[in-house]
Amino acid sequence: MGPSTRTAIAYSGTEAPRTILIDTAQKMLYLVTASDRALAYRIGVGRDGFGWTGRVTVGAKARWPDWRPPKAMKEREPNLPDLVPAGPLNPLGARALYLYKGGADTLYRIHGTNSTDSIGGNVSSGCFRLTNADAIDLYERVRVGARVIVY
Repeated sequence: MGPSTRTAIAYSGTEAPRTILIDTAQKMLYLVTASDRALAYRIGVGRDGFGWTGRVTVGAKARWPDWRPPKAMKEREPNLPDLVPAGPLNPLGARALYLYKGGADTLYRIHGTNSTDSIGGNVSSGCFRLTNADAIDLYERVRVGARVIVY
């Protein structure tokens, strides 16, 4: 599962509760819980050339999701399978939040990982990784429709 990195912190920003803030430079994800409080989680972010910023929403959620590598990833890595079922080899881990923009799936996710040593690194193709313990915790706290701000 990987240990939790979650920490309750003071928050002085202006975003509404239930907003997710992702600081890619610091490799931290913040969930605003009150006007003056947030939960902070350590994350893995996109490797060089795969980072991004913007505003999206949580369009869907899944427990123990299957993983289907996107077409662009399959083109870069032709040996990837078409489907990785839920389980210890699945890179999405225990939970996934699917990020949407304008009602369309961006193919980016906030998800757990079975590779806890990747937390804190520039390691993904643009997704945001948490320990499975943190992914489960965040999943339970976040609703479909939640705002996500990546900077």
